[in-house]
Amino acid sequence: MSKAYRFNALLTETGWLNNAVVTLDENGCVLSIKQDDLAQAENINGFALPGFQNAHSHAFQYAMAGLAELHEGSGQPDDFWSWRSAMYDLALQVSPEHLEAIATMLYSEMLRHGYTSVAEFHYVHHDPDGNPYSNLAELGSRLISAAKTAGIQITLVPMFYQKGGFGKEAESKQKRFISKTIEDYYRLLESSEKAAPYYDQAKVGLGIHSLRAVTGEDIIQVGRNFGNNRPFHIHVSEQIKEIEDCKAFYQQRPVEWLMNNMDLNPNYHLVHATHLNDDEVKGIATSGAHVVLCPTTEGNLGDGLFRFHDYKALNGSWSIGTDSHIGISPMEELRLLDYGQRLTTHKRNTFYLPYHGDSGLNAITMAYKAGKQAMGRSHESFFEIGQPFNTVIFDANSALMAATNIKHICNTIVYASDVSHILGTMVAGEWITFKGHHHNQGHIVSDFVKALRDLKSRL
Repeated sequence: MSKAYRFNALLTETGWLNNAVVTLDENGCVLSIKQDDLAQAENINGFALPGFQNAHSHAFQYAMAGLAELHEGSGQPDDFWSWRSAMYDLALQVSPEHLEAIATMLYSEMLRHGYTSVAEFHYVHHDPDGNPYSNLAELGSRLISAAKTAGIQITLVPMFYQKGGFGKEAESKQKRFISKTIEDYYRLLESSEKAAPYYDQAKVGLGIHSLRAVTGEDIIQVGRNFGNNRPFHIHVSEQIKEIEDCKAFYQQRPVEWLMNNMDLNPNYHLVHATHLNDDEVKGIATSGAHVVLCPTTEGNLGDGLFRFHDYKALNGSWSIGTDSHIGISPMEELRLLDYGQRLTTHKRNTFYLPYHGDSGLNAITMAYKAGKQAMGRSHESFFEIGQPFNTVIFDANSALMAATNIKHICNTIVYASDVSHILGTMVAGEWITFKGHHHNQGHIVSDFVKALRDLKSRL
């Protein structure tokens, strides 16, 4: 049975469509979008945006959000590498039940903040002793189940993780991550693909955790076998030490090595890419590959600032992700990305395009298009006919929105709103969150609290 909704305005790539009526089929896919349609429709007093795309997530890390900020004078350096050690400690403790409860809570929070899709960069594969589960994709299956319960679209990206660093064997703390050979990784990938049909909103990508985590020969082989029929994700150039180690081992910088050994193209998504030289900035942009930026995590870990100004000048494509989930708001990611650039360029036009000066609309559009490709769902239009109606709706009755001319709404949303301004989120035309509450919130929260109490990680 079809349904129809009427919004104060609906965002298109060229701006707002006032008094928009969206008609959906029985599966929640868009049949039509019309302005000033007199057809009977449910009135929703809000501004409908395409749901945000979260292109980089490590779900289990949500359990330690905010726990790495006690700097107690141990005399040890407190940086990315010390944080990573604490993260490994958590990874060793998480059971399949814990992971599902944590991921379900996280995904429900993503939806509450306006994300409707997530790319889960998944590398905790095995049991706490490092042995494969009888179902090789046991933990990936738990993430898909979590996404189904929460109601978010998921692209599970099982990662090939083999080594402990450039030329180094894996550490004991990494034993849950390891696929020793390409054949091991492909068996894991195949098992993950068999798990995906459990949820009709699930897809599977693939990738390499990082250059330091897989041998060069195997990275090249995976690239040769890659059919360019799905998204390929990889961490790269996040930390200065990583770059120095790569130069010592390969006599090349990480992105330089990728450009020389892989056929970078629009199916590739390079996560962080923080410390690039001129040739690397240009190489990624001209290849059509994308970068995935996670400003709240990159800021929290002290990674550094991506060369966004130079990259955008070359029409480089990018998306956003929440990575370690120290922040979950897409507006917070976009603002921090922008403000980091303003502080270095001393200009306020980070998202400016020659043909469109609306910073908020430009930011939403850029992040959306590359984000969809990171999911393996590359649709050009915000609300494409025949595709699920996934939207975040901002409350037209909220004080700022109610007093604002439509031409300022995108910028009000990106620069001056928070989750309290969101009326709700729909996936496939169904309310998943409404007025700050997820429709399955009760048991999701109780399962999450039980899991964390059992882990004792937040005591």
